[in-house]
Amino acid sequence: MATDGPPLAVLVSACAMTAIVGLRYLATSGLFAWITSRVRPGHYTGLHGQIRKEIGWSLASAAIYGIPAGVVAWGWQEHGWTRIYTDVHTYPLWWLPASVLAYLLLHDAWFYWTHRWMHEPRVFRIAHAVHHASRPPTAWAAMSFHPIEALTGAVVIPALVLLVPIHVGALGIVLTIMTVMGITNHMGWEMFPRTLVHSRLGRWLITASHHQRHHESYRCNYGLYFRHWDHLCGTDTGLSEAFSSR
Repeated sequence: MATDGPPLAVLVSACAMTAIVGLRYLATSGLFAWITSRVRPGHYTGLHGQIRKEIGWSLASAAIYGIPAGVVAWGWQEHGWTRIYTDVHTYPLWWLPASVLAYLLLHDAWFYWTHRWMHEPRVFRIAHAVHHASRPPTAWAAMSFHPIEALTGAVVIPALVLLVPIHVGALGIVLTIMTVMGITNHMGWEMFPRTLVHSRLGRWLITASHHQRHHESYRCNYGLYFRHWDHLCGTDTGLSEAFSSR
């Protein structure tokens, strides 16, 4: 009977994480979709069928994200597998913001190169075409992935917490940034002020104006949070002209 305990606990953790990811998606994408309806009434008119598909693919992705997250969460609680810590004094205080930046930079690098790979013709047809079926993308499209693509994204944070120390609060900040930027970059309009988007800082940050260009032209603007990989590799083609007058 004792051998049945851990597998059951892992299953429960995976199911709980799947539910959390799914509910987080519905709540946050729903919030930004509601904001869109208030700020830009009619912006998603005629896209109801597309949105239903986005929600369906996203909820499937929630399970793919939730399973490895649940396994790692169980390993952290039961066996201390991860480098997550709860005492802020375990590492120097400067590591709190530095760890957030490290996670974002590492996640961004993984995303850039896997995203470029997803645009290889054969891989695109098999997997990434699901995401690009959102034309134009909406607030519901942030997790609208084929299972293959979802898997490439689902392994990042679980792998990082096994390798790179991070305070549980800092990890929460990373997950919040990941969620908010994933959604706002797909809303189909720019919520950040032009003074930021067109500033020197904006040249290095990805917002909807930059990512919309990717959905228009496909073979450019591959980054997630930052534009340095696009700049270094010559794949940055600037901001969407459709947003220039907004």
